[in-house]
Amino acid sequence: MTLSPQGPATVIALIGNPNTGKSTLFNALTGLRQKTANYPGVTVEQHTGQITLDGQAVTLVDLPGAYSLAAQSPDEMVAIDVLLGHVTDLPRPRAVLAVVDATNLRRNLFLVTQLAELDIPLVVALNLSDVADSRGIRIDSAELAKQLGATFVPVSASRGTGLDALRRALASAIHAPAPTPLRVLPEVGDAAADLARRLRAAGSHLQDYEVERALIDAQGSAERRFEMTAGDAFRGELAELRRRLGAGVSLAEAEATARYGLINAIVARTEQRAPREVTFGDRLDRITNHPVIGSLLFLLVMAAVFQAVFSWATPLMNLIAAATAALGEGVRALLPEGALASLIVDGVIAGVGGVIVFLPQILILFAFIIFLEDSGYMPRVAFMVDRLMRSVGLSGQSFIPMLSSFACAVPGIMATRVIPDRRDRLATILAAPFMTCSARLPVYALLIAAFVPARHFLGGVVNLQGLVMLGLYMLGILGGVLTALLLKRTVLRGPTPTFMIELPPYRLPNWRSMLLKLVDRGRVFLVRAGTLIFSVAILVWALAYFPRPSAIGEGYAAERDTIEASTLSVTERDRRLATLHAAEAGAYLEQSWLGRLGQFVTPVFAPLGWDWKVSAAVIASFPAREVVIAVLGTIYSVGDQGDNSEGALRERLQTATRADGSLVYTVPMAVGLLIFYVFCLQCAATIAVIRRETNSLRWPAFAWVYMTGLGYLGALLAYQMGS
Repeated sequence: MTLSPQGPATVIALIGNPNTGKSTLFNALTGLRQKTANYPGVTVEQHTGQITLDGQAVTLVDLPGAYSLAAQSPDEMVAIDVLLGHVTDLPRPRAVLAVVDATNLRRNLFLVTQLAELDIPLVVALNLSDVADSRGIRIDSAELAKQLGATFVPVSASRGTGLDALRRALASAIHAPAPTPLRVLPEVGDAAADLARRLRAAGSHLQDYEVERALIDAQGSAERRFEMTAGDAFRGELAELRRRLGAGVSLAEAEATARYGLINAIVARTEQRAPREVTFGDRLDRITNHPVIGSLLFLLVMAAVFQAVFSWATPLMNLIAAATAALGEGVRALLPEGALASLIVDGVIAGVGGVIVFLPQILILFAFIIFLEDSGYMPRVAFMVDRLMRSVGLSGQSFIPMLSSFACAVPGIMATRVIPDRRDRLATILAAPFMTCSARLPVYALLIAAFVPARHFLGGVVNLQGLVMLGLYMLGILGGVLTALLLKRTVLRGPTPTFMIELPPYRLPNWRSMLLKLVDRGRVFLVRAGTLIFSVAILVWALAYFPRPSAIGEGYAAERDTIEASTLSVTERDRRLATLHAAEAGAYLEQSWLGRLGQFVTPVFAPLGWDWKVSAAVIASFPAREVVIAVLGTIYSVGDQGDNSEGALRERLQTATRADGSLVYTVPMAVGLLIFYVFCLQCAATIAVIRRETNSLRWPAFAWVYMTGLGYLGALLAYQMGS
């Protein structure tokens, strides 16, 4: 695999179990010096950051969370490739930084003992050491280091304590010689080393550790890689070695027994625990993990989030909208009337500015989600919804990818790689796009603000718009859950998987880490607005502006001359000229390429109550659903037929009329449009990642047809029944 033209000189790999605070520690060490990409050839995200150790720039590579090195998924296989130096142009790490939950030492040491079997200097960050101290847990770091040949440093990533000592340990590790590897199953290691030497003599590139994992992890990724590079004779020898060394017991079971025997002996010598006391977190868990009370609490939490999304964001949104309008007016005043002025004002400013205005709402929503994730609440929600997920043939394991899809379906679908069963993974992939991502939020916000009254209840605590927003999110969840149920009862029928998850302790999130995550997500939204939406806005402007039939201009010029030559009062003359100008703009738009396209497809969408402008905007937004805001902004700026040509897009939608004078955006039509956007799959990136993750064209095609059909049917029923 090729990572970059020039790989960094010094690399440290960061690895740890899920929910150990690994991301918080990564953010604390690297700050804003981070970048995210994909490992070439696989849909696994690569997070890297720069740190300085004794004046030397070092690249910290954040590996996917893992409980062991027994790779079963692409995520875990990438971790192995990085640790063994198999990623082209990315040097093998000079050291490994393992993050361990100090309150759960026994479980975390399973991965640590596997890392100690590699010939790489190992530094272990005993994270949550402050929580461990508060619980009366005392860990002898020096004795741990002696037992495992690694450096152990107590830290608290959320509070930033112990980071200087950790940096000093890493600076020493990158210059340290290769340590003597730990040996848990010496006989298996010797047999694997002998087989690996003969394999390499035959032209294979497999290392000793990979062959050992192939021996131990039957039917795992290591064995599949072994089979791809070895001949039939070596495959037979692997099976024979596994049978002989196991002596009637699977090597995986033998490894677990030996490893936990070693871990138990180490923990007995290095850890002291005070008698367990009932903590506030324990009492809180009784509430959050209760099937009824916990569910109601989750709904209340999410309702509060959406109340805040509407209430808190309004002042900032108004400020951005006013700045956008002022910028447009200023540019229009500087440029002569014509194509260039229209391109900049009606295309770029109206299109892109109409999307950026929703940034405050997106950031507020993301801030709440990040807070709930980092506080330890979201894993408990996954545990709580396991029973619901099992009723549709899935498990709580599918909840995490679905939760990720509320930000964006792409990483959510990629997160399904942790699901081992192919049928469950496919069902989750096809359910994930129903979750309301950040791209839907601007569409919801625009239509709700325009057509749902801003009524308040319970003394102003609850507002109707926030409740409608929550309802749309719930409708998306319902669509995903029912889709999973349908698939698991038909084409993806299979047993319901088991689910285990580590519940981290409740903790106050690190505000610096939260801010870094929030900035990263906001940057992704702005980059999308500055690239894809910018490009589409210009394209749509061109389609809406051209051609400019001379007959239209000549006809309206004659009428304009008549009005200007009349004896009407100044006020009445200005009013008629403004009306004539709007009518002329509408006539040009109707004869434009976009107008002709919209009128061509109108019969398909007419049963939904859409006119040609809405139809054209929806079609243009199929590559990315939030583009519809930019397209509507451009359409109504270029060819607004109302008198409020300088008003906000929301006001233009409220007053948009058909040729017969009737309103286009009635309440049933707007509700149908909202339902359409809840279900319809309008995201080229999501379709592409479904194609990559399933290695098939059949599933993304099915997802697009199925979801678009649901959206159309929902909009049809809402409009026809509401009308």
